[in-house]
Amino acid sequence: MELFPPIPYAGWSDTLATVHRFAQVVGRVRLLASPRRNHWWNVPFHLTGRGITTRPMGLDPTFTIDLDLLDHRVDVSAVDGRRASFGMVGRSVASFHRELQDALAAVGVSGVDISGARPFDLPDADRPFAQDTEHASYDPAAVTRYWQVLSQVNVVLEEFAGHFSGKTSPVHHFWHTFDIAVTRFSDRVVPPAEGTDPVTREAYSREVVSSGFWFGDPTYPDPAFYSYTSPEPAGLADAELPAGATWLERGASHLAVLPYDTARAADDPRAAVSDFLEAAYLAGATRAGWDVEGLACRDGITDPARRA
Repeated sequence: MELFPPIPYAGWSDTLATVHRFAQVVGRVRLLASPRRNHWWNVPFHLTGRGITTRPMGLDPTFTIDLDLLDHRVDVSAVDGRRASFGMVGRSVASFHRELQDALAAVGVSGVDISGARPFDLPDADRPFAQDTEHASYDPAAVTRYWQVLSQVNVVLEEFAGHFSGKTSPVHHFWHTFDIAVTRFSDRVVPPAEGTDPVTREAYSREVVSSGFWFGDPTYPDPAFYSYTSPEPAGLADAELPAGATWLERGASHLAVLPYDTARAADDPRAAVSDFLEAAYLAGATRAGWDVEGLACRDGITDPARRA
């Protein structure tokens, strides 16, 4: 299969809006049923060989929700063997929300109440999922392509993660922003600004350089690789980025952006993405005073005998 196949935002924006909300419905279950981890690492999804998964959660029973993006079905499985499944094609968000609750009940999951759940940070955040019959577009080919692109990007981010020996998040797929990311930490504590909400305080309680990929949205209608440093050090946007990449103003901060189609057009797309991620990381880490050399890790190896 082609590396980084085309996935223009305009070609599947209606389907993307629906699937994003499907993911948020499942994400609400993940938020309620998973053991809490620092920086909310318990909440995002991970990839499987056929789609995305919540990973096991809960204790009575332990269960998993998998979105099969080849057969376009949701599978809810309990550790005792009980299983419930339903299709996603032709289904509205309200219908998806109802079927997921029924599937959870069928495998014995109780005490996870998403009946009043609403979208997070989306234009219809005031409307419960249970009332959303508007979003019902589902192009199976586009959804499979989304998973294929996500899978390829996942491997590139895993390789990038292996170049750093410090505290690093998993490579994970965030359902609230619908991006895939990996975050490096200096572990220097960041005092929260006055009025910062609890979600943001936990996510950014330490200095970070976060790198990832998103599929586009109405404010930036193109898929792209990105990187940002938080808190943003002085002079970050003055740093040089590889050809085709740029600094994008996002409020009071800056985002390093490499458009997906620019990477696809490169002689070596994989190298182009790796060079961009490394350059954006160094731009933030050096200006923030990180021990860049001490935290470097060649090919995922820290054993001195192996690295000699």
